[in-house]
Amino acid sequence: MARLPGNSPLTSADGVPLFRLADINALPAAEKDRIYGGLIPSRLFELFSISPRTLCGPDGERKVTVIAPTGFSFMRMEVRLHPDDRDTVFFLDIAETHYRQMDLAFCIISDPRAPRFDVDVDSAGRNNYFATHGRNLAEEEQAMAAGLFPNQTRRGLRMFGEFFTLFERFVDSLGMEMIVAEPLTYDNAVRYEKYGFDYLTGRRLMEAIDRSFQPGGELTRRLDGSTPFRQPGQEKTVRGRSWAIHDGIMDEPWDDVRIYKMVGECAGIDTFPGRENEKEML
Repeated sequence: MARLPGNSPLTSADGVPLFRLADINALPAAEKDRIYGGLIPSRLFELFSISPRTLCGPDGERKVTVIAPTGFSFMRMEVRLHPDDRDTVFFLDIAETHYRQMDLAFCIISDPRAPRFDVDVDSAGRNNYFATHGRNLAEEEQAMAAGLFPNQTRRGLRMFGEFFTLFERFVDSLGMEMIVAEPLTYDNAVRYEKYGFDYLTGRRLMEAIDRSFQPGGELTRRLDGSTPFRQPGQEKTVRGRSWAIHDGIMDEPWDDVRIYKMVGECAGIDTFPGRENEKEML
């Protein structure tokens, strides 16, 4: 049963109820495209002149790739303006858990017109897997100066809110009640709080971080200018804190933070109530 007002259960074109990603993945390709394509914000289609019906651009080339193999309960979707583009404009990776929860593994919405910063590779140009296998400090410093967050290669299009509304209704239409995710950075966790998420694990860590970034706190004292990512005053913003944490300012690594959202409910969690307003967090 759908829980969100005005929402209805998802069915195939011939009226068969759909309850799992595997149900959708068993459908013909055109029908999978129709259902999963509905998760892309309409403003993105309009911005890049992509047809939501054909998923093609004005040049007739298909811009949307849906990877949803029959027999599996996951889906990956990419939007590229050109087949040989290095980066996607929209990237979504979701999977269904064994407990009928929807795992929002990744959602990246980037502005291809914005400058690119190679924070995703090490100094030799090798993939650093979100800085777990080396960092590109020169690129990171430039990205931070440009207003980006850790691991962000380009400025975003500020469409996550539009996407998440579509995504929550999609999850609801399958009769699922919970969305789970694993934020990769401190700013991701704070951003998800805004959309109503609570913590399965990591809330105490988030609250401890906030206490330690208060005036006189240990992490605030460590903002001593010793690196470009540890400047005094960074404790006041989500971006500043996130870069400092990315730089290893804590005694423990950023790890084991898992979050969840009950469909149609807002947990009302705010682990950084004193933060300065940051438009990019919207």
